[in-house]
Amino acid sequence: MRAVMAFSGGMDSTGLLMRLLADGFKVSCVTYNYGQRHIIEIDRAINNIKYLMNNGIEVEHKIVDISSAMSLFHSSLISGGEAIPEGHYEEKQMKSTVVPNRNAIFSSILYGYAISIAMREETEVKIALGVHSGDHMIYPDCRPEFYESLEKSFSLGNWESDNVTLYLPYIEKDKEFILRDALISCKKLGIDFDTVFANTNTSYNPDENGRSSGTSGADVERILAFHAIGRKDPVEYVKSWEEVLAGAIKTQLKYYVMKENGTERPFTGEYDKHFKDGIYYCAECGKNLFTSESKFDSGCGWPAFSEEMKDANIIQLEDRSHGMSRIEVRCSGCDSHLGHLFHELRGQRYCINSICLNFVGE
Repeated sequence: MRAVMAFSGGMDSTGLLMRLLADGFKVSCVTYNYGQRHIIEIDRAINNIKYLMNNGIEVEHKIVDISSAMSLFHSSLISGGEAIPEGHYEEKQMKSTVVPNRNAIFSSILYGYAISIAMREETEVKIALGVHSGDHMIYPDCRPEFYESLEKSFSLGNWESDNVTLYLPYIEKDKEFILRDALISCKKLGIDFDTVFANTNTSYNPDENGRSSGTSGADVERILAFHAIGRKDPVEYVKSWEEVLAGAIKTQLKYYVMKENGTERPFTGEYDKHFKDGIYYCAECGKNLFTSESKFDSGCGWPAFSEEMKDANIIQLEDRSHGMSRIEVRCSGCDSHLGHLFHELRGQRYCINSICLNFVGE
């Protein structure tokens, strides 16, 4: 069996390579230098190929430099671009990390390479890509319909296309699945999972020593995936594993509450029993919301305020979810969910999730 694949040196493509090798494929890997600011991933890819070869596993590896052409494109991922955004992977600001038409370009090169191998070796070739469902929100060139259309166009535009097909085993899966799959593959291959994934990079903004920041959306997604399978990520971070994990969990909770209208568990928030003097701002956009003078201990398990600041202009919406009739409150600055407003015998109570707030003391 024969396969060619885009091997970035990241977690997803590395997991895919392990899967192909464990399934008995002869694999040709292509790593692209496209001027990415996280170019450390190329060194990580090289290290893993060396590790595999040292363990008697043959892999063909080619590095293709297309940085000159890609320098024409606008993206925070390209060297010299704007700063890499931080936060949850599906936040709108993550769209700045899109490199226009990148996967179409990568796939086009792979398709020509696969046809050439198919002709030379008189065999069928799979083009393997590690795209997964977590990419779908921000990256339109990672969605199933894109690859369905692309494969059809490639087949129409080439002779010998009958011998070439796309292989996207993770297209409806997530990073947690990729890691669990890699654990199985590494065991079948007789190689060390931690060594393999220490030789990867997912961070869009590693430091000068190649250590992952733990703060980019890609970092957060990776950290949470390792946490989900009950393992410590073997890659080196700027901060300790405990610190980056806590940060990733907080980022996930913030997205769940503020963007998906979720709710913190009662009595767990930072500001539930917090009564210092100062102002509470929106954690997303910095809009001023409440003062400490209006905060009181309601016993409900979430921060409670009797009134909002005069210029907060908090949005009030009818909420009939979960079989209840409530008033949802949202930030007027960024339309993020904050909590609910209740009218009680003691007066009104703004019941706000701590994760939605930043406090600045006097």
